[in-house]
Amino acid sequence: MSLSRKRKKELRRLQKDANKLWETQQVVVGQAADVAREAGRQLGKLNSEQVVPVVQDAYKRRVAPVVDQGVRFGKHVVDDKVIPVVGGVVGSALSAWDIANAKRHGITVVPAKKSGPGLGSVVAIVLGAAAAVGVLYAAWQALRADDELWVADDPLSPPNA
Repeated sequence: MSLSRKRKKELRRLQKDANKLWETQQVVVGQAADVAREAGRQLGKLNSEQVVPVVQDAYKRRVAPVVDQGVRFGKHVVDDKVIPVVGGVVGSALSAWDIANAKRHGITVVPAKKSGPGLGSVVAIVLGAAAAVGVLYAAWQALRADDELWVADDPLSPPNA
């Protein structure tokens, strides 16, 4: 296939224009990359100057007190509830151990009178409270107002025209 001289000249000019456009686009893409780099740098500065202080202030005012309160409550539960119960259990186990050792060696030991509820009573109270909480939660789930769970008794009829 042979092309006319005029067509070859038009194709060379088109090729030259396409190359010029390609070079211009490369310059524009390079400038766009520079602008994007500078925007990222400015965004980092804005983040460290504006966003970080606001987030830190919100954390100190809202999250930190809740976390501190949770830690204090946890410490209270451990110090005032768990440690005495564990101490009582360990004390009862050691007393039983001492009585067993005394019987093995033929020594008679008079046990001291109990002054409070025993371990079995505490376990029964905890299990009863857990069961009551479970029943209350199940009742709440069954009786709460949730529109999506209710189904109309009568199907909806189309409006009269």
